[in-house]
Amino acid sequence: MFSLLNGIKVLDLTTIVLGPYATQFLGDFGADVIKVENITGDLFRTVRPGRSAEMGAGFINCNRNKKAIALDLKSEGGQEILQKLIAEADVVVHNMRTATAERLGIDYPAVKKINDKIVYCFAPGYGQSGAYAHKPAYDDIIQAESGIAYLNRTSDGQPRFIPTIICDKVGGMHLAMSVLAGVVHRLKHNEGTCIEAPMFEGMVSFLMTEQLAGETFVPPLGGTGYERLNSPYRKPFPTANGYISILPYSTRHWQRFFRLIGREDMTEHATVTDPVKRSENVGSLYKIVSEATPARTTEEWVTELTEIDVPFAPVNNIDGLLHDPHLTSIRFFNEYEHPSEGRLRQPGKPFNVDGEVTDDLPPPLPGQHTVSILEALGYSHDAIDELQKKNIIFSTERSEK
Repeated sequence: MFSLLNGIKVLDLTTIVLGPYATQFLGDFGADVIKVENITGDLFRTVRPGRSAEMGAGFINCNRNKKAIALDLKSEGGQEILQKLIAEADVVVHNMRTATAERLGIDYPAVKKINDKIVYCFAPGYGQSGAYAHKPAYDDIIQAESGIAYLNRTSDGQPRFIPTIICDKVGGMHLAMSVLAGVVHRLKHNEGTCIEAPMFEGMVSFLMTEQLAGETFVPPLGGTGYERLNSPYRKPFPTANGYISILPYSTRHWQRFFRLIGREDMTEHATVTDPVKRSENVGSLYKIVSEATPARTTEEWVTELTEIDVPFAPVNNIDGLLHDPHLTSIRFFNEYEHPSEGRLRQPGKPFNVDGEVTDDLPPPLPGQHTVSILEALGYSHDAIDELQKKNIIFSTERSEK
């Protein structure tokens, strides 16, 4: 855990992946993140694999550096606790539709009434002023609706989901950036703000940066679609014993590559030397690459492309990443002892910060910090016991393994 956000209190009312992925970034940077769950816990806890019912691998990997409290937000007692937490927070984050937030008393007007300097950030599926405001959204839904599944279609034209929860995680990064912008605004102007980071709009923005293409211009200079990315020949190229990704990008790269494969005739061809013509004909250039690569093994390509400084990478499988030389050299995957789940491995953080670093907080059990959080709010032991008897709160205590 880094220390850049020390002293910033984040009330995390998010669930599943998008929101928890965002708030984990904030925790990694040192924010004091309190994860608020309902009595039964975040549904993503149950997604397998896992050693226990409430601590699945996916949940573990997007909920470090947080404390957890479990409340019945539909109860009067739960609402009272929530309001006290809001009053002390700098940031409130959730990924609900506005109608749901209103029912739970965590819509922006209600929260601002309690704390007028709050940084309020939320990530609904769709912008709440638009035609789809009422619709629920998950990663597969947004992959379909944003065009990602269509772009990733098979050779016979069947749309296909990308096998990672890309919309959740891209949305999570947008949400985290929104929180940071809101915090900076508060620090500079001493006022709160409300920022909406919808999942659908975020993914379309992400996609259309390059795919808007000819439709960027009015009137259009062509249709949508980035030629290089959408070429059927843009894919890992077959070698004599596997696959490799090769990306000659500059004129110099292409000339070096064509000399390597004995195609001197291409080194001064206009489709190589003229960047505009190269962009317009990149599919035909990729076709030449795909026809050349089976003549050598992956290892031979690695050696020869390294010598001429043309960008390349062998195609890793997921298991291979655990033993990748670079990731191993920086100790990217690190092991730690979880208080209840035993020995675990986690992927490293996507950033390095110069300065103070402290141990990460392990992903919390349901309600693991309920009692200590309530004590800090001024609740007595008797009051906490009474809340637990009424099922307004839930607290977990586990002995270490």
